[in-house]
Amino acid sequence: MTDTVPDFQTFFRPLLEVLSDGKTHHVRDLYGALADYFQLSEQARQEQIPSGKQLLYQNRIGWSKTYLKKAGLIDQPRRGYVEITKRGRKVLSDVSGQLNVRYLKEYSEEFADFYSVESSGNVETDNKMSSSPETVAEEQDTPEIRLASAYKSIRKAVAAELLEKIKSNTFQFFEQLVVDLLIAMGYGGAKAENGMVTQAYGDGGIDGVINQDKLGLDGIYVQAKRYTDKAVGRPELQSFLGALAPHGVKKGIFITTSTFSRTAQDFLDRTDYRIVLIDGEQLTQLMIDYNVGVSIRDTYHVKRVDTDYFEGDVV
Repeated sequence: MTDTVPDFQTFFRPLLEVLSDGKTHHVRDLYGALADYFQLSEQARQEQIPSGKQLLYQNRIGWSKTYLKKAGLIDQPRRGYVEITKRGRKVLSDVSGQLNVRYLKEYSEEFADFYSVESSGNVETDNKMSSSPETVAEEQDTPEIRLASAYKSIRKAVAAELLEKIKSNTFQFFEQLVVDLLIAMGYGGAKAENGMVTQAYGDGGIDGVINQDKLGLDGIYVQAKRYTDKAVGRPELQSFLGALAPHGVKKGIFITTSTFSRTAQDFLDRTDYRIVLIDGEQLTQLMIDYNVGVSIRDTYHVKRVDTDYFEGDVV
C-alpha cells in the first residue's frame, strides 16, 4: 500500500487499460478500480485537494479523464460514463511506456490546441520549455492544484509585506491596528465604538479594550507588542496577567509581531488564565482573512458545468 497519490499523468495509461475491456464504465467505478490498481492506502484515499472540496485521487483521475477525452482517446457517451475509443486502443497498442502530456500534445492536434489555451501559451513555446522545472511542475499538477499553489504564494507575499509595514510603523499605530482587527473579527459586535486603545503611558500593560456589551460590563483586554526580532518572553506575560488582576478578569489576547518563547508558553499553560497568543504570522493571516490593511485586487470564480440544466425537460 502507498500513501502517495500519483500525479494525474500517471493515471493516463492505467485508465485506458481499465477501459480496454470494451465496456462502458461509470466514473465512480473507475475511482475504485484505479485506487486499487495503485494500491492506495486509506490515508491516500482520504487526502483532499487544498480547497478541501474534493478527494485528491479523484480530482487527478477526473483531470486525467478530461485530458484523454480532449485527445480523443476516450469518449463520454452519457453523463457519468466513459469508454475507450479506437484511437485509445491504438495508443495502448503502439505505446509501451507511460503516457504524459507531452505525448498527447504531439499525438493530438485537438489536445494541443486545448492545452495551449489552458496553459495560456502556445504549442511551440510549450514544447521548447518542456524540460524546464516550471513546465514539468505545471504538467504534473492539475489546474486546481496550480491555482491553489499560486494563491498560497500570493498570500504568503502579502503577509510578509504586511508584517514589514507593521514593524516599520509606530507602536501607537500597531495598538490601534490590533483593536481594528478584533472589531473586524466580530468582537464587540463589529462596531468600532466598542473598541478603544488605552493611554500610551500608564496603561498598566493593557493596550486595548473591546467591550462585549453596550454598557461595557464585559470586556476583552488586549496587549500588543511590536517587536522586530525579540521573542515575547515570560516577563511580558507575567506583566499582562498582573495588569488584568485589578479588573477581575482572567481572559485576554496577547498579540505580537514576533513570536512567543517556549518558556512564555509553558508559563501560561500552568496558570488558570485564558490568554490567546497571536504571533506575527498568525496576525498577518488574520488581517488578510478579515480585510484589515488589505484590499481585494482580483476575484476569480471557478465554475463547473451545470449538467442538470442540459438534462432538464423542455417545456
